[in-house]
Formats: sequence, structure tokens, C-alpha cells
Amino acid sequence: MFGLVNLKPTFWDKQMRVSAPGASEYLFNYRRIWRLSILLTGVVALVPLIFITLVDYNFTEHAMVSEYLLRTSRTVSNTRRAISFFLTERRSALDFIVHDNGSEVLSSPDRLSAILENLKRSFGGGFVDLGLVDSAGKQKTYVGPYGLKDKDYSGQPWFEQVIDRSVYTSDVFLGYRNVPHLVIAVKQSLPDRSFDVLRASIAIEPFEDLLSNLELSGLGDAFIINQKGILQTNSRYHGRVLEKIPLPVPEFSDKTQVFEGENPTGEALFIGYRFIEDTPFILMIVKKKSELMKMWFKTRLELIIFLLVSVSFIMAVIIGTVTFMVNKVYAADERRLMALHQMEYSNKMASIGRMAASVAHEINNPLAIINEKAGLVKDIFTIKKQYADDPKLYSQLDSILNSVKRAGKITKRLLTFARNLEATIEPVHLGEIIDEVLSFLQKEAEYRSLGIQVDVPDDTPVIESDRGKLEQIFLNIINNAFAAMCDGGHLSIQVNRAGAEAVAVKIRDNGCGIAQEDLHRIFEPFFSTKTSQGGTGLGLSITCNLTHEIGGQITVDSDIGKGTCFTITLPLKTQPKEEAKPCACYS
Repeated sequence: MFGLVNLKPTFWDKQMRVSAPGASEYLFNYRRIWRLSILLTGVVALVPLIFITLVDYNFTEHAMVSEYLLRTSRTVSNTRRAISFFLTERRSALDFIVHDNGSEVLSSPDRLSAILENLKRSFGGGFVDLGLVDSAGKQKTYVGPYGLKDKDYSGQPWFEQVIDRSVYTSDVFLGYRNVPHLVIAVKQSLPDRSFDVLRASIAIEPFEDLLSNLELSGLGDAFIINQKGILQTNSRYHGRVLEKIPLPVPEFSDKTQVFEGENPTGEALFIGYRFIEDTPFILMIVKKKSELMKMWFKTRLELIIFLLVSVSFIMAVIIGTVTFMVNKVYAADERRLMALHQMEYSNKMASIGRMAASVAHEINNPLAIINEKAGLVKDIFTIKKQYADDPKLYSQLDSILNSVKRAGKITKRLLTFARNLEATIEPVHLGEIIDEVLSFLQKEAEYRSLGIQVDVPDDTPVIESDRGKLEQIFLNIINNAFAAMCDGGHLSIQVNRAGAEAVAVKIRDNGCGIAQEDLHRIFEPFFSTKTSQGGTGLGLSITCNLTHEIGGQITVDSDIGKGTCFTITLPLKTQPKEEAKPCACYS
């Protein structure tokens, strides 16, 4: 259907074999038409499809990336609020304690211990200990699990910062206790213009619990760093607390930011971050793009497969349809060209016939005069005694008369051939037709020492057919057989009955044979295995058409190096046909 089974055009190899004089001027460049038709149709059909697919591909990918970035941004913002609230709540509590209690009260270990217990009870986890540090940096009161009373913090960064800011939240550090923690310190101004500092240590476990409970897709990782890129909490994939992360420190922004980045190994990441106000902390959430986009990768693969299948199907339909249509145009043009050549061939044969008749008449006149004069001379020689006994003269006269008789037979054959070119159905004897055709080729056969065997049984019926077309059929096939044989070859012609209503003529030679790959094409117009020797590829095609016009069939069987056998099956009574049927290629 539409040439989809065999997408290769039937004319692909034929056009290169057109070698008949003037044939190429009738044929278009079908290969070029075929290619251009496929190209233009393919462009018109496929460009919109590919364009829409690419647009949909990019739009869908961009939409999914935007969706994941938005989700990451929301998670960062919500988590930042939770952490900020956690720290703000504890700073506010310490600020309230400082303003609600004097230095004497906070200097009491019992009172400070009660305050610590109330903080733990009210705020849950986080608070580890409390300490009151004087203006010299010495911790004068301490409650907690570590023995840190009288520790000197005057050289600690957090102590210097709280003096300037009154309220300070430190980075995570180890300190004297060698345990990761952070400090929230609130300055308490005293009447004597000195000050104390209420210092609370906050464990990092609440932050890690908060971050670890986040539901993060794409093998997500949430952690806190300071502005130097030092981890303030443990990370799943980027290191432990107080280690430097392998990712660049984000630029400052007072809003939540998300962007696409890469880790040191080149793996694509979605990175969201937010600076936490009044702290040195930066909240970061990192997700692996490849994990998040797995669903998209699957969809992308399905989209690509769909596109490839669609393109393949469309191209198959286009190629099949174009091949079918161009084949039809080629077949119509080939039939037109074949008709022109048949007309040319018929006109040529008619011209040959007229020329043969004219030549025969022109020759017959001087031949008659020569024959008459030679007979007269012979009669004179017979009458006169002086010549009657000269055998040499008589032999010369006999030679002249025999040559005139032979030339007369030749002109008679020419006249018969000219008359037979007219299409007429008449009773014909196949043996006579074969002898008539062989008489034209007798000299070539003698010159090349070709053996010819003709077997026409006596009981062969007389058939009603077109004598001229039969002569052309046999002449073409025998000529091909002569061309295929080397000098000294052998040709056999055998006539047999083929059922009750037909006879078969087998013409077999022992020539070079025809290759099997060419055997099914020898009746095609312009196909020839002798293009280098001037073959036109029209002889067997015309022979095939002539055979069908008189109601016959022609088949061929051949082996390389052994020879070829043509079988022409002819009906006893011919019914002329206007249109020839397709030729049988081989038996």
C-alpha cells in the first residue's frame, strides 16, 4: 500500500540505464523529483512537529525546574521562620530576665538555677546553662553541668561583641567544654555605669532536630552555616559541624534566594538559602537536580521516543506516498516514451519496407534485362558453330544466369518482407516464417560458423496470425541469440504443440546467458545488458509487446555460461489486442 513495503523507487536503477538515442530528452530526472518531494513534504510535515515538541520540551522542563525552585524557596522561608522564632524567643526571654532582675538576684546561684529550670520547662530543649559575667569578663555566677565558674571570657569573641551590641548571638563553637554550642548573651547595665552579661549556652541539637524532620525530596540536605562557610549543624552530604562546606558561600540577601549550582564533582544542584536576621547564620537547603528531575527524565524519554516514532512513521508515509506517486508518473511517462519509440520503430519498419520494395523494383528491371540478354547470347552461341563447342563461354553464361536467379530470389524476399509489414491476420506456416527469417541471417551464420538446427514437425498446424509481427519477433530473438554466441556456437529452433489451441516455439542458444538478477527485467523498456555495445534496451520490450498483440506469451529461461531459451507460445487463432499485458519474466 502506497509503496510502504518497498520504499525504494522502481526507477532508481532504471533511469541510469536509459541509453536509447534521444530517450533522455523525454524523461524527467525522477531521482531529483523524488528527493525534492520527500524533502519539501518532510520539511512541511516535520518542522512544525519538531518545533512544537521542542517548545513543549523546553516549556515543560522550565516549568518543572521553576516548580522545584519554588518549593525549595518555600521550604527555606518556612524553616528560616522556625529557626528565627526559636532564637528570637530565647533572646527575648533572656532580655526580660535581665530587665526584671537586678544584678544581686542574678548573682545568686540558687536564683539563677531556678531561672534556668524555668527556661527549660517553658521553652523545652535548647538551654544548657546560664552564667553571669562581670565587666572584666570573669564568670562570677554559673549554673549548669560544666564547672565553668570563674572562667575568664574577656578574650572571647562573643564577649567583645556583646559589649558593643548589648545583645549578641554567636557562631557555633567548642569553647571550654569542647562541645559544639552557641551563646546568646544580653548586656545588663548597672547603676555604677559598669555592666554584667547574662550568658546562656544553647545546644545545636534542636536545630538539627528541626532540620532533620524536614521532608525534602531529591535527596535534600538542610543545614546551617556561618558567613565564613563553616557548618553550624551536621550535613548529610557536605560535612560535619564546624567543617567548611565544599560549596561557595552565598552572597548576602535579605530575601530567600534559590538558584541552580554544582557541587565539586559537577553534579547539578538546586540551592536555596536565607540569611537569618540578627545572627551570623545562613540557612541552606540543597537538593540534587537529577533526583528531582527523575520523573521529568522519564517523561523526556517518552517524549523523545514519541517524537522518533512519529517522525519515522511520517517519513515512512511520506516516502511511501512520494514513491507511489512518482512511480506512477514515471510509469506514465515511460509508457508515453515507449509509445513514441514504437511509433518510431513502426515508421522505421514502414520506411524500410517501402525502401525494400523500391529497391526490389529498381533491381528487378535491370535483372530482367540482364537475364534476357544473357539468354539471347546463349541462344546465339548455340546457333553459331564456332561458339557451340566452347565450354568456357557456356559456363560464364550459366554463372550470369544463376546470379540473376539468386538476385531475383533476394528481391522477392524483400518484396515479401515489405508486404508483411502491414498488419493482417492470415494463415501462416511457422516453418516458412522461420526459414524466411533465417534466410536474412544465413551469410552471418556461415561467416561465424554458427550451427542452426530447425525442427518443425510435419503435423504442425497452420496458425492464423500476423505474418509481419511474427517475422519481427523471430528476427529480434534470433539476432539476440547471434549476439550472445561466440563463433562456432549452436542455435536450435523447435516447434511443438502446446495444448489443443496453441503451439510453442523454443529458440535456444548456447551463448553467454543472462544473470539471474537481470532475468526479471529484460522485458522492461530501456533495460539492456549491452549498453556498452550500443544496446538500446528496446528490442525485447518491443518483442514482448508484439507477442501480446497477437495473443501470445513469451517466457525466458537462462543460465550464465550455458545459454538462453526463449519460448513463444502462440494461439492457433489470433484475436488482436489493443493493449499488451505484462510480460512473464521467466519460466
